Amino acid sequence: MLTELAPVGKRSFETITAMNSSAVENGAAATASASSQLAVRLQEVTFRRGETQILRPVNLEIQRGEHWALLGPNGAGKTTILSFCGAHVHPTSGTVDVLGHRLGRVDMQQLRRHIGHVNPRHPLRSTMPVIEVVLTGLTGTIERPNRWRPKPEDIARADRLITELGLAYRRDTRWPVLSQGERGRALIARALIAQPELLLLDEPTTGLDVAAREQFLETVDQLRQSQPDLTTILVTHHLEELPTSTTHAVLVSHGEIVAAGPADAVLTSEKVSRAFEHPILVLKDADRWAARSAPSRQIGKMLNT
Repeated sequence: MLTELAPVGKRSFETITAMNSSAVENGAAATASASSQLAVRLQEVTFRRGETQILRPVNLEIQRGEHWALLGPNGAGKTTILSFCGAHVHPTSGTVDVLGHRLGRVDMQQLRRHIGHVNPRHPLRSTMPVIEVVLTGLTGTIERPNRWRPKPEDIARADRLITELGLAYRRDTRWPVLSQGERGRALIARALIAQPELLLLDEPTTGLDVAAREQFLETVDQLRQSQPDLTTILVTHHLEELPTSTTHAVLVSHGEIVAAGPADAVLTSEKVSRAFEHPILVLKDADRWAARSAPSRQIGKMLNT
C-alpha cells in the first residue's frame, strides 16, 4: 500500500515545488515590474561634503509620469537631491536608482542623455539664435560643437518644439535679446528635444515677473497633455511657483525629508510650517497654492501641533 501511495506523494511534492517556484518567479516578476515603474528611488541615502553632513538618511520613490515639487528653505538639501536625480552626484552611502539604473553601476553620461534639465542660470555666453540653443540639447553642450551638424529631422523636431512652446516668432532671435520668460521656454524646448524620460526644473521661475511666471507655468502644465509619460521634478522655495499639474510634493529641511506624497496631503499649513520653521498658512484656490505668514491667533496652535 505504501508502495502504491509513494508516487502520489512524489507527485504532490512536485506540484507544491512547482507552485512555490511559480510563486517565486511571479513575485520576482512583480518586483521587477514595480521597479520598472519607478523614475527615481533613493534608499537610505546620505551625503557628506568634508565634515559637513548635507543629507541624513533619505528615502524617496517617484513613479514614472508623476509631477513632483521639491520644496524647502535654503540649505535644506534640495539641490543635492536634484543632483542625484540628474545623475550628477554619487551618494556617500545608500543607493540611488534613476530610470531603472543604479548610480555606480551605470555610465552616468549615457544615463544623463535620458534626463532633461532646465536651469534658468544657463551659462551661454555666445549670441546663438533660439533654434541653435534648442539643438544643443542633442549634444548636451552649452555651445554648438564646431564640427557637429544637425540632421534635417533634428531641425524639424526643434522647430516643432519651438512652435509648441509659443516661440515660433523668436526662432531666429539671438539669445541676449530674449526676455527671461522667453529664455525659460527656450530651455524647456532644449531639454525636451532629446526626448527625455525625466525632466528636472531647477527654480525655473527665478527672475521672472508675474506675467512671465504665469506664462512659464502654463507651459509646464501643457507638458502633462503633450508628454503624458514624462516625469518632472520642480525645485522651488515658493508655493506660488507650483504649476497646477503638480501631483506630488516633498518637503526637505536640515537634510531630512519632512513629508513626501500626494501634493494635497503634503502641502498643508502644519507640514510646511514645520519644514520652514515658521508659522505659515497654506491656501489653495483654482488648483494653485499660496502661502503667507499665519495670523497670530493660529501661531500657537501650529507650533504645538
